[in-house]
Amino acid sequence: MSHQDLQTEVLVVGAGLGGIAAALAAVERGARVVLTEEYPWIGGQLTSQAVPPDEHPWVERFGVTARYRALRDGIRDVYRRRYPLTDDARSWAALNPGAGWVSKLCHEPRVAVAVLEEMLAPWRSSGRLRLIERVRPVSATTDGDRVTSVTLSSMVGGPDITVAASFVIDATETGELLPLTGTEYVTGFESARETGEPSAPAEAQPDNVQALSVCFVVEHADGDHTIDRPERYDFWSTYAPDAWNGERMLSWRAPNPRTLAMEERSFTPNPGDDARAVDADQSKNAGDGNLWLFRRIAARDLFVPGHYASDLCLVNWPSIDYLLAPVLDVPRDVEQARIADARQLSLSMLYWMQTEAPRPDGGTGFPGLRLRPDVVGHADGLAQAPYHRESRRIRAVTTVTENDVSHAVRGDRGATRYDDSVGVGMYRIDLHPSTGGDTYIDVPSTPFEIPLGALLPRRTTNLLAAAKNIGTTHITNGCYRLHPVEWNVGEAAGHLAAHCLATGRAPHEVQAKPDLLAAYQAELVAAGAELRWPDGVHPY
Repeated sequence: MSHQDLQTEVLVVGAGLGGIAAALAAVERGARVVLTEEYPWIGGQLTSQAVPPDEHPWVERFGVTARYRALRDGIRDVYRRRYPLTDDARSWAALNPGAGWVSKLCHEPRVAVAVLEEMLAPWRSSGRLRLIERVRPVSATTDGDRVTSVTLSSMVGGPDITVAASFVIDATETGELLPLTGTEYVTGFESARETGEPSAPAEAQPDNVQALSVCFVVEHADGDHTIDRPERYDFWSTYAPDAWNGERMLSWRAPNPRTLAMEERSFTPNPGDDARAVDADQSKNAGDGNLWLFRRIAARDLFVPGHYASDLCLVNWPSIDYLLAPVLDVPRDVEQARIADARQLSLSMLYWMQTEAPRPDGGTGFPGLRLRPDVVGHADGLAQAPYHRESRRIRAVTTVTENDVSHAVRGDRGATRYDDSVGVGMYRIDLHPSTGGDTYIDVPSTPFEIPLGALLPRRTTNLLAAAKNIGTTHITNGCYRLHPVEWNVGEAAGHLAAHCLATGRAPHEVQAKPDLLAAYQAELVAAGAELRWPDGVHPY
């Protein structure tokens, strides 16, 4: 067949964390759902991008949805049931398999894939949820202010598929449906004139977006595992961006995000640390002093001797941030060329570590570093997908600005409270160096809420945002872009689509009318969403 036509009630494009949460919420409320995904693994930043979850310090007790907690519990359950943990590790209630300093739940991406697949399995089996894999959106049709269908192109030579739906949820990593549907959106920096944000520039900078990264996993083994010299190594080995104060990017030195001073990190493979002593709370310790430990995803000492010959170290460090140019709103061939260059940067960092990096013993190079393509599910040893920190963002009914979440602005009042809150989140406003030459922007925030209006485009009536494409600014994207917030956003969008199908109401009507909003929010709470922070929760 050269083309397929499908009809569904809810179409979710993108099976990252927001997309899976949206699909689960909608199908569990009785809607028929089609969910699509471009990459071989579902799960987005947690899996195909290989990024351990960035979470707030209270995640083990509150501040996430029940479904997100089920995902976290499921990951730990896999390790307890299937992995040869030591008795001490198995009894650890807050088991952190990687004992990384960045997260209380550092783990192998494939485990998260398995848990997410399990969460979807009963609905796929019943036929109420159809997952279409290895496709990407290429066009859409509209009728006035409604999206009527989305056409998806196969990544592996299959037929194009056009899906007509009552509600369309954009859960792609970069807001891909927004230009295809004519939905108004913004990229990069808004101007201070528009947003009133203290950290915004005087003029808008639409091409100035956060760096993307292509992550990878290494172990340290006997022998020489040095890769072939990357094609772009001559360029990347001498690249010295302004954000690095003129120093080379490929090094153990990088700016401190909060002070911007250049700081030396250490790198010691398999240091024999006490994995149980790791306190993964970035409000106390940034955790990036020893890069081997920072995003470690398997700590061998938590497992029976011999199971892992080495720890597994996930490389997602400043030295692989691709700053040269944006990939949003450029031709497809340009986008792919820039992502390929980002992959060259990551390979160059690995080659530098294997051949030139200074060692604690005074020598140079760690030839024992070996890529683990099996851990990331991609033949070249790099993550399947780039880690996009920033997306196109809808021109929303409600746009969250720095003035709504900054601790310096809000003080003891806490973040802006929204009558239409659909969830909560917390993270510092953490923006990496950007394609416009900016260095880090790191602003303390205060525990915040997610307004329903941020999921709703101002004009398009049946398209809902469910990832990093919600109504934030370039600045506030820095704290709304993390794993549990993306999941919460997606879950709220899926619930809303199913609620509107069941009640015959439009999303904007639900958001605008207090009685309809209250009924919808009651359903969210019944499903395990938290709409407010508990009293007494203080910022970092």
